[in-house]
Amino acid sequence: MFNISRRPRRNRKSSAIRDLVQETTLQVSDFIFPMFVQEGSNQKVEVKSMPGIYRYSLDNLLEELKEITDLGIRGIDLFPNYPESKKDRIASESYKEDTFYLKAITAVKEKFPELAIMTDVAMDPYSSDGHDGLVENGKILNDATLEILGKMSLAQAKAGADILGPSDMMDGRVRYIRDYIDAEGFTDVSIMSYSAKYASAFYGPFRDALESAPKFGDKKTYQMNPANKREALLEAQQDFEEGADFLMVKPALSYLDIIRELDANFDIPIAAYNVSGEYAMIKAAALNGWLDGDRAMMEVLMGIRRAGAKCILTYFAKEAAIILNQ
Repeated sequence: MFNISRRPRRNRKSSAIRDLVQETTLQVSDFIFPMFVQEGSNQKVEVKSMPGIYRYSLDNLLEELKEITDLGIRGIDLFPNYPESKKDRIASESYKEDTFYLKAITAVKEKFPELAIMTDVAMDPYSSDGHDGLVENGKILNDATLEILGKMSLAQAKAGADILGPSDMMDGRVRYIRDYIDAEGFTDVSIMSYSAKYASAFYGPFRDALESAPKFGDKKTYQMNPANKREALLEAQQDFEEGADFLMVKPALSYLDIIRELDANFDIPIAAYNVSGEYAMIKAAALNGWLDGDRAMMEVLMGIRRAGAKCILTYFAKEAAIILNQ
């Protein structure tokens, strides 16, 4: 008889044994749920390119968060949708005390004190130019942008943010923000830096959600070239040295190798953003009957965890939580 001494299939022969030898686990507490808030009341507007994802007015957001927290989701990343009438070239609305986004952060924190609230630090939701930095003569100014990001970060920290998410990709912004908010006593507020944020085609539906597409050009002078890997290590090293508490890779699926590189080289948590286009891809295929949406969703999330992401920002958070809780 032919003798095979090593038979890996023995460890796959039953569900119980497969569970015993499973190397990577996925749990609800791994997720941060990106959510969108807008002005008004009794508003729940579906993002057309993201089936199942909505922009909420604050009252409806608070109602939705009851269900989210009951599912065991422990963190959200809150993004604001502002009308063009409130945008200007210096994003001044972002740090006005009475602006609805800051009020929303405070209201969420008061009603759900145990929920980790992450915020977005970038100019594009508030900028009349639609860029993440200050525009002058068609160029994105790095150092002048940092001053605006500092004011924005401090306003969000005062409002109750637990984690600041600088998504702008300006050089030196982590140190600038860290020093700026520390000087005001907010040393306990974390920074999850978008360390390796690539100039990606997969952001399209998100820009629909925020109505914040650039008014000219693209973001390639500050977001990274998808062809580059070593540059991601350079960006991550800089953010690590400047005081970031988490390092993020965005997007996730086309950059699993980058997640793995950062996880292997840095002893702080690595986050990955499973972005809007990645979500929309699976949703569209599932709606057409081309694949099993739930299975594809869980496979994608497991793959991101397996690559080394400790936490995953994903629009699938609610659906995945329901499956994981069964």
